[in-house]
Amino acid sequence: MSSGKSSESLSPWWRISVIIVLIIGFSILIWMAVRSYQDAPPIPDKVVNAKGETVFSGADILAGQQVFLKYGLMENGSIWGHGAYLGPDFSAEYLHILTLDAGEMIARRNFRQGMGDLSPIERETVNAEVRRLLKENRYSAETRTLVYSPEEIASFAGQVPKWTSYFLNPSVNGGLMVGQVKNPEELRQLTAFFAWAAWASVANRPGKSYSYTNNFPYDPAAGNTPGSASILWSTLSLITLLGGIAAVLFAFGKFNYLGWKAREDQGSPQVSPGTATATQRAIIKFFLAVAVLFLLQVLVGGATAHYRADPSSFFGIDFSKYFPGNIFRTWHLQLAVFWIATAYVAGGLFLAGSLGGKEPKGQIKGINLLFWALNVVVFGSLLGELFGVYQLLGNFWFWLGNQGWEYLDLGRVWQILLALGLVFWLFLLFREIAPVRKDPERNEISSLFLLAAIAIPLFYLPAMFFGSASNFSVVDNWRFWIIHLWVEGFFELFATVMVAVIFFQLGLITQFTASRVVYLDAILYLGSGIVGTGHHWYWSGQSTVTMALAAMFSAMEVVPLTLLTLDAWDFIKVTRSQGENSNSEQTIPHKWTFYFLIAVGFWNFVGAGVFGFLINLPIVSYFEVGTMLTPNHGHAAMMGVFGMLALALMVFAMRQVSSDEQWLKTEKYIRVSFWGLNAGLALMVVTSLFPGGVLQFVDVLNNGYWHARGPEFLHSIRILEWLRLPADFIFIVLGAFPMLIAAFLTWRSMGEEARG
Repeated sequence: MSSGKSSESLSPWWRISVIIVLIIGFSILIWMAVRSYQDAPPIPDKVVNAKGETVFSGADILAGQQVFLKYGLMENGSIWGHGAYLGPDFSAEYLHILTLDAGEMIARRNFRQGMGDLSPIERETVNAEVRRLLKENRYSAETRTLVYSPEEIASFAGQVPKWTSYFLNPSVNGGLMVGQVKNPEELRQLTAFFAWAAWASVANRPGKSYSYTNNFPYDPAAGNTPGSASILWSTLSLITLLGGIAAVLFAFGKFNYLGWKAREDQGSPQVSPGTATATQRAIIKFFLAVAVLFLLQVLVGGATAHYRADPSSFFGIDFSKYFPGNIFRTWHLQLAVFWIATAYVAGGLFLAGSLGGKEPKGQIKGINLLFWALNVVVFGSLLGELFGVYQLLGNFWFWLGNQGWEYLDLGRVWQILLALGLVFWLFLLFREIAPVRKDPERNEISSLFLLAAIAIPLFYLPAMFFGSASNFSVVDNWRFWIIHLWVEGFFELFATVMVAVIFFQLGLITQFTASRVVYLDAILYLGSGIVGTGHHWYWSGQSTVTMALAAMFSAMEVVPLTLLTLDAWDFIKVTRSQGENSNSEQTIPHKWTFYFLIAVGFWNFVGAGVFGFLINLPIVSYFEVGTMLTPNHGHAAMMGVFGMLALALMVFAMRQVSSDEQWLKTEKYIRVSFWGLNAGLALMVVTSLFPGGVLQFVDVLNNGYWHARGPEFLHSIRILEWLRLPADFIFIVLGAFPMLIAAFLTWRSMGEEARG
């Protein structure tokens, strides 16, 4: 195609198709959100005994949830499989202890001896009675009262001291502070919250043969086994997967212009290294901050992994006195979001500067203001999370400290400031982009750039739709609008637009090709990913209708990832085209940007595609969620895709602002970082996360979910936790640290030029 081909040649059906995908996807997703309020496990006003005497109240349950949140316990263990992996799944552990307590009481009542002394027939009789007892739902919607059996009442009373003991021993609780929760009333309320979560996971929904959490967690002794829906929709989802792959392969075979196609002529680059604007040079400090946050993130990540290997000490130092395991994991997740998002924010501003061509008046002042505002939010929220866990903020823990929701731990005030910062970032982008939207050679790609950017602050808003006393099931619905839809959906779309803009500005592809790639990715990723968000909700208190829709669409999320195998060579040819007319490798100024982008494609297929599909089928997720196979997918996809792309943007910007002489000093650190990060990540997966996840999956099948999340199993695979140490060392020392040096050298050279 000729270089003059403009967006006017682009079929309007590309835009129409994206609009249709958005309308259908969000219609279903919003309907699922409404259903989450209707299907959520009810919180009774009172839990009573047979005489109507109160055991604990609904207010106790919600207060217990707030205790769970304000002490950061979701970054220690999990509820219904969602949360951290340092401690147990609290709902599964409570349920199993309840099962044992009920069995012991029934055995002594019926046979006047303990379970261990019963004959096999007597033991099976007791087990059947336990399953019947736990599966019976004695909640009355009319009176909003839940009637507890004597066995459930006795177990609740016995589990209060059990959980009191848990918080006293860092060697079994994942490195929490000794006595982190020690107020007797808070411990009783926390146990009431665990009791409610366990009841919701085992008691049958009214009129159904499965629980509110679709029989999760797996515990045959309690009567929790996979329901027919998880098997049915796992099977049927394969139809949409195979059908989607067939349809897309047919389209790529019929229309050979799809994908990354290099322009037939060698277009003139619109940008060249060493010729950056003053605004772009001002943005480099963002990337220095990115490198600092990245190094901090991997350091606390290594410390978090150490808490699984040896929770009682950090190479002889009792770190839990100062930095308990749950605060390290909180920081690890928050810093990951911060450094990657900051790189995207900076990358967007950097590309907007070259795409727009003109520097609006006062733009540098706006960029500087945004930089310091982001620093206030980042470091203010990190300190707030620490102070919140230490209970130094009193009643302001939710607003200024640690909200306690995994991935959304930062206090509500920091969330609001972050959202305002993203709006201001959008304003700065608009000032750069708006003038070129009238240029026929750049109007389509610039409009797509701006529209994708608008989605970033817009789809962060669901983070504000819940509070500390919202039903846990409802919160999980909105949480994954952020974790999945915001990050994996619209951030990924914005990333695709930025890559297309880079190639367009380097003269490697036309605006026509760039726009078509963006539209195609939007159709494929959002078409499956919007409703596919629901694969996180299989076991969090939503109905089997949600499971059905989520499974069918989630399976199709693999379809665009399989296209990476078809698209890979086209992508490589595009990135190599700069050097085709030269024998010198040095004539490819953005070689390392392209290498990081190729790494994105590899990890997208492996981490998001292979490891993601491995755990997304309902029947697999039932046994797997919350095991090491989840962070195996998370690390390979989050770092491998979003992290590598963030670094690609960073390397692109650093090369653009550097002269050839300056780049020679920096490039060697980029080279080491690239290989160190990829080697370290691969070793992390191969030597620890994947084999540990497989062993944990087997333990769930053999002994139940509660056991696979308990200290006995974790102790049995401790060698795998220690085997992660070399991978972490390579990733940190040969990956993150050289990238920080490269960023510092680039930033320092900007200062020297300004002084010169």
